[in-house]
Amino acid sequence: MRTGPGTFGKATLAARWLNAHLREHPRRRVVTVRSGDRFAVDTRDLIQRYLYLFGTWEPHLTAWLRRRLRPGDGFVDVGANIGVFSLLASRLVGDEGRVVAIEASPALHGRLVRHVLLNARTNIRAVNAAVSDARKPLTFVLASSRNTGANSIVPYDGPAESTFETEARPLPELLEPAEIAAARVIKIDVEGAEGSVVRGLAPLLGGLRPDAEITIEVTPERMALLGDRADELLAVMRDAGYHVYRLANDYAPESYPPALGGASGGALGVPVRWRGPVTGESDLIFSRVDAETLP
Repeated sequence: MRTGPGTFGKATLAARWLNAHLREHPRRRVVTVRSGDRFAVDTRDLIQRYLYLFGTWEPHLTAWLRRRLRPGDGFVDVGANIGVFSLLASRLVGDEGRVVAIEASPALHGRLVRHVLLNARTNIRAVNAAVSDARKPLTFVLASSRNTGANSIVPYDGPAESTFETEARPLPELLEPAEIAAARVIKIDVEGAEGSVVRGLAPLLGGLRPDAEITIEVTPERMALLGDRADELLAVMRDAGYHVYRLANDYAPESYPPALGGASGGALGVPVRWRGPVTGESDLIFSRVDAETLP
């Protein structure tokens, strides 16, 4: 799947057999992904299964970060999970760069720290904390360990596999002044809580470096369950001088082989200007660059 030539048959094989098989018959391995980083994975989980199968997670965001981050830059990862993007950023920004990996779940934070040590990285500060617009207690619910990325504070009345409570803080309180000054990219992936995270970030937006960009997974339906709206989030960012771009993303296993093999029919990791409302789950990039596409 990863090293065989071409893409013929790979999408079908992944979608019809391998994805489900590895979920139901999990493998636990230490794997080296396409970036060269190493992860201890359990293929029951969606993210870890894709690392095992394809050697990457979210190829469009990965490609965009590769073009954005340079040695000496800073990267802030809000919702770091097991550290996929934090480890990638650590490699890209080098020894002189700074990475802050923030993860609310104590279990996932532990996995993140393990991966930092496994890859002998010294430029990552791992923070076990929740992020919001004020200091307040939050309860997180995980419906199933088959998708650990779905840890969320969104109300959920179904059977839960695990819950935990923690005290949230605004992002500016969790970052050191040097980390704020260095931040080239801030990534926010918080499963519906993005409205409150952005409200907490708002006081810093005008003071970030001129080329700073923010990437946010926006989930309007989940935001609404917390009393937030996607258009309000967009307004906060636009009022701070940021333009909105949309980055392609697809979690279907059959989408990965053509994207990684260059046969997806579009440029990998190129955000396109977005002027309309956000009505469905979307990966958005906010930039002060005013163009139709981000280079």
